[in-house]
Amino acid sequence: MSSLRRRLQLGLAASVLALLPLAIWGGGGAVRALVREYALDRLAHDAEALLGAVRLDASGKLTLPEAAVGPVYRQPFSGHYYLLLEASGAEQPSRSLWDQHLAVAPVPAGARRVLATAGPQQQSLLVLAAGYRKQGQDLTIAVAEDLGPIERDIRRYQLVTAAVALAALAALLLVQHAVVRRSLRSLDAVREDVRRIERGEARSLREGVPAEIRPLVREVNRLLALLDQRLTRSRNAVGNLAHALKTPLTLLVQQIDGEALGAHPAARQALRQQAERIRELMERELRRARLAGSGAVGRHFRPARDVPPLLAALRQMHGRGGLGLETGPLPDDVVALDDEDVIELLGNLLDNACKWATSTVRLQLAVGGALQVRVDDDGPGLEGDAAATLLTRGSRLDESRPGHGLGLAIVRDIVALYDGSLTLARSPELGGLRVEVVLPLEAGGD
Repeated sequence: MSSLRRRLQLGLAASVLALLPLAIWGGGGAVRALVREYALDRLAHDAEALLGAVRLDASGKLTLPEAAVGPVYRQPFSGHYYLLLEASGAEQPSRSLWDQHLAVAPVPAGARRVLATAGPQQQSLLVLAAGYRKQGQDLTIAVAEDLGPIERDIRRYQLVTAAVALAALAALLLVQHAVVRRSLRSLDAVREDVRRIERGEARSLREGVPAEIRPLVREVNRLLALLDQRLTRSRNAVGNLAHALKTPLTLLVQQIDGEALGAHPAARQALRQQAERIRELMERELRRARLAGSGAVGRHFRPARDVPPLLAALRQMHGRGGLGLETGPLPDDVVALDDEDVIELLGNLLDNACKWATSTVRLQLAVGGALQVRVDDDGPGLEGDAAATLLTRGSRLDESRPGHGLGLAIVRDIVALYDGSLTLARSPELGGLRVEVVLPLEAGGD
């Protein structure tokens, strides 16, 4: 899944880059319109000034004294031009036009016309043509200005604006990166809480988080509490049932051993075997009820902390002379597996190994992508297809070879609960039985 921080940054960058050309184009258009209005006002002022300087000579012809014209209209190709157009068709161009012609049609008195045309030397001209009546005669005064330099300034302004906008975008992305990183820092606490729950160091998420994710945190805490309650109720229900059956089972055994069945030894033996079978099944289900599974919330297994007390208890139980219980280095990693489940598994494996070993039992643990358990003993081991028979699904393990039945059944239940693997083979080191168990760990990522 893509990073939320990266998605925000890409979204901001894409939005700004999409709006930036529009803003630059709109800004340039606004400046261009403002310049055009300013130029028209100036051209209208020049036209009024020219109209005021026009005189009617003795022959009735309109004249414009050269002294009344500004120097910019006398300089050839200066970019500022005018044209006086009389009703008779006579034209009086400005000296700045030199020998060029400004194509303007007559305009009725009181009207005005604005047009853009090409001027001398391909200049981009803005032309204002206005019609007037002076001393009874109609005339048209057209005043033009070259907007080429202004257009170049506008384009330069747009380029500078684009460069400044890109620099501002880069700075904005940096600021946004810092703001988003600081805003999302509260999610790091949630992630750390999840890791602490995985390690068994916490049972719920802290709710001191932003309001946007507080409902999610509360829902997760509710589900964690519900899971813990259901697991506790399940364990208690099975435990209560097993304890409730103990008294009737004890009375049944007493009646089997009573005088009423004295004359039927075969029936007594059969009933005693069935009663023992019921007791073993009860004990097995009671142990199963204590298994938490990979979804449990609670203490997690830590080899360096949990294995030494188990070894000490086994040494007391199997303290006959000459039996050595060896172990390799015990990792101090926190394993994301319920500690009671793993201790139950190790206890059954080591207990079986101690029952059959001659002098040595060896335990080796490794933690990586999975918890790897290896138990070797120097006992007689298993011959032929005995190992496959013990692990056959549906086999009655408690009726198999003494010492491996119920214990291996519980081990198999735990391995199945964690989707692990269980292997029985001849130990190449000690010559007896080797039991290997692999319990995969869920990979956690950022």
